Amino acid sequence: MRTESRLFVGVAAFFLVTAVGYGVSSEEPAGTAVLLIAFLMAALVAFFLHMQYRRRGLRAQDRADAEIADTAGPLDFFPPHSPWPITIAAGSVLAALGVVYGLWLFLLGVGVLGHGVVGMVFQYAGRDGQRSSSSADGSRSSSPRSP
Repeated sequence: MRTESRLFVGVAAFFLVTAVGYGVSSEEPAGTAVLLIAFLMAALVAFFLHMQYRRRGLRAQDRADAEIADTAGPLDFFPPHSPWPITIAAGSVLAALGVVYGLWLFLLGVGVLGHGVVGMVFQYAGRDGQRSSSSADGSRSSSPRSP
């Protein structure tokens, strides 16, 4: 992920330089705001990819001497089923309709959307801890107990 991180750092730097240049030369706030938001989004992706690189280290795609066989094996954990994407979609629809019909519906949509995002983020938060504790429990159960 090192290469991708560097790529998005370059994209973020481009948008920052462009936003500053555009803001100074045009004095138009809407375009400057859009370019600053583009900078923030690219910086967020670059930060995420950099943190993944620091956490997982080099991948085969990051090495020049890697072979195709080096990329074999499981990629990561992908959830088999989850109710949270439907909840997020419903919250987004309610929030969008709330822009048209009123603040009460928008706030309801934001609440449903927030609940869905938190649920999706923390759905498998303890998965790694459960897996390591279950293997530790398995090793304890195979060892003889002392009276």
